[in-house]
Amino acid sequence: MRISVSSDMDEPVARALVAALRGRGHDVVTHGALHPGADPQWAVCSAAAARDVADGTSEQAVVCCWTGTGASIAANKVPGVRAALCTDAYTADGARRWNDANVLALSLRLTSEPLLEEILDAWFTGRPAEAAEDRANVAHVDRLDRTRTGP
Repeated sequence: MRISVSSDMDEPVARALVAALRGRGHDVVTHGALHPGADPQWAVCSAAAARDVADGTSEQAVVCCWTGTGASIAANKVPGVRAALCTDAYTADGARRWNDANVLALSLRLTSEPLLEEILDAWFTGRPAEAAEDRANVAHVDRLDRTRTGP
């Protein structure tokens, strides 16, 4: 799977994330501080990674900033993106299952390397729920994207 990864800082956990994804056999596209010469601002690099998902260049993305909040906000401004800030494996599983999230947001401050592995395991084994209620909620979010106005 092709996965875009962004980080506003070149932190050990961000480098560990890229290595872990490559170790799992994914093709990784980097943005921000992980890509020499790229704009490392969290709003810029998170949106760039999210756009890769929205335009089909990447199947998923992982966006990182110090708290993960800004990265998730910026990613969610891109139509077609459902980014979820996950600080544990249970939340990552739920984000994939109930929200059909296609972008994982992580906190560089809170995520240790062992926790990162747990979150990635849950994220990649999680599958979108088939229940009608869950699919209806995701469809509603998609409709909100299509009715969004502005630049």
